[in-house]
Amino acid sequence: MEEQVLYFFEKSPLALPLYESLAQAVGEAIPGAQVKVQKTQVTFSLRRVFACVSLLRPRPAREMPTPYLTVTFGLPYRLASPRIAGAVEPYPGRWTHHVVVGAPGEADSELLGWIQEAAAFSAAKR
Repeated sequence: MEEQVLYFFEKSPLALPLYESLAQAVGEAIPGAQVKVQKTQVTFSLRRVFACVSLLRPRPAREMPTPYLTVTFGLPYRLASPRIAGAVEPYPGRWTHHVVVGAPGEADSELLGWIQEAAAFSAAKR
């Protein structure tokens, strides 16, 4: 495990297993995906960023699991799913979605499908 990842989760160490589960699943589902640790998020990219993990709280604290991660990705349409904690359209034709992950098993085929679709959407941009 990279030292930078450990440092990122220093204030929320219980979320580290959630990240490890998600990162492994993304790595298997999207060969060649690069990981970059930044101050407020960990990004996944090919040529461009297609998803990120943060400790952003898209819901009130009382509605958040402990621990949690927020997975953010962009698609060309708004997803209709109870798993979506928030969605915004920062500009026409791009919807940014936030999904809260509270257990390692939540990095499932549905979430990975959305992330794969986000990777394809990101790759298609000019």
